[in-house]
Amino acid sequence: MNKTVNMGYIAFISLVAALGGLLFGYDTAVISGTISMVTEQFTLNSVQSGWYVGCALLGSIIGVIFAGKLSDSIGRKWTMIISAIFFLSSAIGCALSNNLNQLVFWRIVGGGGIGIVSVVCPLYISEISPASHRGRLVSLYQLAVTIGFLAAYLVNFFLLKLSENFYSSDLITYKIFGTESWRGMLGAETIPALLFFMVIFLIPESPRWLIVKQKENRAFKIYSKIIIKKEDIQFQISETKSMLLAQKEISSDWKVLFKPGFRKAVIIGSAIAILGQFMGVNAVLYYGPSIFESSGLSSGDSLFYQSLIGIVNMLTTVIALLIIDKVGRKKLVYFGVIGMIISLSFIGFYFINGTMLGLSSIFLLVCFLAYIFFTAISISAVIFVFLSEMYPTRIRGLAMSIATLSLWIGTYLIGQLTPWMLETFTPGGTFLLFAAMCIPYILIVWKLMPETAGKSLEEIERFWLKDKIVPLKNEINTNQ
Repeated sequence: MNKTVNMGYIAFISLVAALGGLLFGYDTAVISGTISMVTEQFTLNSVQSGWYVGCALLGSIIGVIFAGKLSDSIGRKWTMIISAIFFLSSAIGCALSNNLNQLVFWRIVGGGGIGIVSVVCPLYISEISPASHRGRLVSLYQLAVTIGFLAAYLVNFFLLKLSENFYSSDLITYKIFGTESWRGMLGAETIPALLFFMVIFLIPESPRWLIVKQKENRAFKIYSKIIIKKEDIQFQISETKSMLLAQKEISSDWKVLFKPGFRKAVIIGSAIAILGQFMGVNAVLYYGPSIFESSGLSSGDSLFYQSLIGIVNMLTTVIALLIIDKVGRKKLVYFGVIGMIISLSFIGFYFINGTMLGLSSIFLLVCFLAYIFFTAISISAVIFVFLSEMYPTRIRGLAMSIATLSLWIGTYLIGQLTPWMLETFTPGGTFLLFAAMCIPYILIVWKLMPETAGKSLEEIERFWLKDKIVPLKNEINTNQ
């Protein structure tokens, strides 16, 4: 493989695109350390608190709706640039907000950035990656997400401690890092957002998108930096053109996604995307400190525990990145989801009977860390890989928007409903419900999803469209 493609260059442009995942992770997780402070400052009830958390998710849904069409129209690169502008303006706006309405507005803007990168960044990496390395390269995006989670937890913990003894004669500085440290937590995103904005200009447009737009000369120039042999470049371009020719009657509007040959892939992708959110991971990421506090921990200890969760999440994602192309996507799902069911059941048991049995908070922490390990090595590592590679080139942006929209609808609902579920079902009942939701997920992957590891994007297209197109005479070289 290293003799046929320039893996150094591919890794570089993949890392640049993956920075969008870091912003995704930071913007998503930073909210967990600010909930109690914002709730106290603005005297929010449980519904208003849920809205403060959920408003960014609403922005994400809006971003997802437009991301696919946008990336198919103006390209993957320029769509990422737009997302970087959203993140940058949101970070500055949140830090300087004068009231709750302004804060919510800028959180929605940041959510729009999250929605856009959740579609376009893994899609872009998938399109520039060789088949044998595509899983781990797309997983760089998920790794960046977990680094963003961890960075948010650590920044939250650091700024909370800093605020205890911080003083400045400058009123704005004193508010940001002292009396209203949630401003600093949200505003710290300015640094990675600015970095992301600058480095995007160093990467090329997706060559597959250029071929769709009939800009083959530009695609050839970009492929010449990625693929070493000229004949391999020509083969890749001809393969993509052949698939586009086979789909020449297909338009790139929304209604085509529900035609035979596409409908099944869209429904399955949407199902695993939304179900994954009801298996508890985002409830832990958003409300982890609050959940830990409900078990009797102080706010400082809760943020420290949440930081440990972030570390395990990141390190486990590294493991998943290294093995996803060797083990395969489906086997990781089987292993991880079974482990999630067990660990979620233990967490539910702790909240129901733990105090009576004298179990300590360390037992709860171990269960949460086990749950995060099994989640990070399976559904979190696999979902964006699945979604970025399972749709045909001509409509990939639109199709991924539909599936990612389902993901964000699920995430929004979890953000809104978790406080209510914790209050109504108690923490014990809530986590047992999450465990039950793992069962349909594993059944769908087992029965309906193909194993995509090691297959080219064109081969995966043929799987979904096998009854709708004439097979090509030449076999795909899975090392391309």
